[in-house]
Amino acid sequence: MEANKSSAPAVAAGRSVAPNFVTDIIDRDIASGAVQRVVTRFPPEPNGYLHIGHAKAICLDFGVASDYGGITYLRFDDTNPVTEDPEYVEAIQRDVRWLGFEWHDVRHASDYFAQLHEYALRLIEAGDAYVDSLTEDQIREYRGSVTEPGRPSPFRDRSISENVELFARMRAGEFGPGEHVLRAKIDMAAANMKMRDPILYRIVDATHYRTGNEWAVYPMYDFAHPLSDAIEGVTHSLCTLEFENNRDIYDWLVERLVDGQQPHQYEFARLVLDYTVVSKRKLIRLVREGVVNGWDDPRMPTISALRRKGVRPEAIREFTNRIGVAKANSRTDLALLDSSVRDDLNAVAPRVMAVLEPLKLVLTNLPEGTRTELDAPYWPPDVPGTGSRKLQLTREVYIERSDFAEEPSKGFKRLAPGRAVRLRHGYVVRLDEVVKDAAGEVVELRAHAFTDSLGTNPPDVKVWAALHWVSASDGVPMTARLFERLFTVPDPDGAEGDFLDHVNPDALREVRGYVEPSVLCDAPDTRYQFERVGYFWRDPVDDRGRDGLVFNRIVPLKDARSKQAADRAADAVADRVAGRAPHKAPGRATGGASEREAGRPTTRAEATTPAPEATRARPAKTAFDPAALSPAQRERYVTLAAEHGLGEHDAAVLAQNDALYDFFARATAAGAAPRSAATWVVQDVARLLKDGGAAAQGAQRLTPEGLAELTGLVDAGTVTVRVAKELFAELVETGASPAALVAARGLERVTDDGAVLAVIEGVLTEHPAELAAYRGGKAGLAGFFIGQVMRATAGKADPEVVKRLVAEALAGDRE
Repeated sequence: MEANKSSAPAVAAGRSVAPNFVTDIIDRDIASGAVQRVVTRFPPEPNGYLHIGHAKAICLDFGVASDYGGITYLRFDDTNPVTEDPEYVEAIQRDVRWLGFEWHDVRHASDYFAQLHEYALRLIEAGDAYVDSLTEDQIREYRGSVTEPGRPSPFRDRSISENVELFARMRAGEFGPGEHVLRAKIDMAAANMKMRDPILYRIVDATHYRTGNEWAVYPMYDFAHPLSDAIEGVTHSLCTLEFENNRDIYDWLVERLVDGQQPHQYEFARLVLDYTVVSKRKLIRLVREGVVNGWDDPRMPTISALRRKGVRPEAIREFTNRIGVAKANSRTDLALLDSSVRDDLNAVAPRVMAVLEPLKLVLTNLPEGTRTELDAPYWPPDVPGTGSRKLQLTREVYIERSDFAEEPSKGFKRLAPGRAVRLRHGYVVRLDEVVKDAAGEVVELRAHAFTDSLGTNPPDVKVWAALHWVSASDGVPMTARLFERLFTVPDPDGAEGDFLDHVNPDALREVRGYVEPSVLCDAPDTRYQFERVGYFWRDPVDDRGRDGLVFNRIVPLKDARSKQAADRAADAVADRVAGRAPHKAPGRATGGASEREAGRPTTRAEATTPAPEATRARPAKTAFDPAALSPAQRERYVTLAAEHGLGEHDAAVLAQNDALYDFFARATAAGAAPRSAATWVVQDVARLLKDGGAAAQGAQRLTPEGLAELTGLVDAGTVTVRVAKELFAELVETGASPAALVAARGLERVTDDGAVLAVIEGVLTEHPAELAAYRGGKAGLAGFFIGQVMRATAGKADPEVVKRLVAEALAGDRE
């Protein structure tokens, strides 16, 4: 199947966004005269860094406005002073500009606090809002369930004058958080539970980074969002599908408060990439628990990480167009992103040579000191581009160790004893001798150079391949960072156990090699294709390491497997956009290319323990369709997703399983945070019930109240997740109180620097070989030491404290 027949609609010349259902809506609105000028907005909350999913929304919001001659506002939804920070504001602006977009104006929801407050008063005075004095738990209880209508609050019928007075006192700061809230008066029996008198304003005791302590009450997202759209004159408010149920409250508010042209909300499918997580909570865990080295670690899906990795904004914009804009959520294969990056770099990355795992090759018939100057073009014939560089072919060069085989297997077509290969741009050479050390390790190859073979093959000599090389005397030492998928399973969110259980231990590999000296004359931000290896650029943070330049691999070179995976991903995109049933490749589970298809094991265990294909492959989780639920299940799903903020997978599991849902409901009633409770119920409680036998008996000893106590300890930072896992097992075995176990066994999280430093000192002393390797340049071993410290403290040490102190100890050791 041709790739160009398996893609989303092409982008017309002069357009940023390919035709889709959103552009169809805009076309109709313009044709009917309903809209004179398209106005969109990108409204991030400044409480974290943007990721690849945000890039899709940015490209759509800014792209459609540009295509139709309209404007886009960059609006910061800063309605929660507890979590927001100017650092994130600056980072978001930097990311949007880097992607190639410019906003009409920067706005903040806080710019409109006074106007939003006036809107709230209008609702009160119209009898459409009231001050409620129920507690948070009581509000949840009164709201009802998916099968039972809600009950009106006893404060629902307060007089307008009393509501105005109470709201004014809330505004003046006379009450504490939770004492009162302002709620819309809609319908406590509504099928959409978002419409059961949603909260519009709450009291927050925190200093806002822009307005200081001017306000004691803050609008909820569902209140601020539609009215900010109206204030800015937004015509098309584009949101991802998780906000679909919020549209009813959006329309309710707009109809009552907005005169003239009213904004409308439209939902599109969010971007879900295989082998990736984008949940802010999970990204924070990756950073805080030392799995990655910050938000811009190239293994992360953040825009800052992609930028540091070397991906260009042009590639991300092309990728968002390739995946298209659909109405149903689904998963996207990473191969499609890699393909977009490769296609972009192919035309802009000059070709140079680098050897990542060097093996010395001596051309024995060349005299010592021989230097043959070669003119090597930067570009292959099929890529437009001019220019070349001078290379010196010397008596000793490095080739890739993987390009040599002493006993070549069938199909190996590179260098072996007696074979001849061409050194790229240089001579044909024949391998005559293999030199080994005392341990039998190959340390050097010796070959004969056919000095009359420049531009031609020697007569009667079979040339097996052309190999890249670097001069041993002229090559520049460098470290290459080779990045792989951060997770070993396509859907870390839906896999069994904690998502961190599926982190790929080989997601970062650092190798020491050499690169040709021509790169020293280039700008530091030059992207290269290291011939036969992949696309690289110099790390902008660690431009020079302890042992030379540092290069990040942006993406590997395309091979047959990656092309097939990209084609399959493009097929899936075309099916989603066109609303067709998905293609199914023979012998492959729908949901994206797997590591197994690329010839690599998905876990270390699989590398040594093969299993029958019939039972080995675990199909990727298919996209969840709420329409497949019964009416009662759908109501439950809506409540879980919209009211409790659960992810699609967790909400779907609980909606369809009465036992799990009941356990979850009782746990939250006992005080567990909904998201925390859902994670444990869906992953751990569900496994107990599924396993049966003794596990099922353990589930009977495990009470929702006990789980609520356990999640409270984790959320409060009293214990680490690792200790919590052990406590959960104890709960199942005995039903004992987690808090009592923590107190009796001294399992509290260790945060004291002195105690952790003592453990670190012992770990460094016990592992002299690893410490020597770290000193020798294997920076990746920092993670090993962190793991050893966590193990030595039985998981009780605060991971952030461990990471910081290990880094300081290793830095001090180097000094």
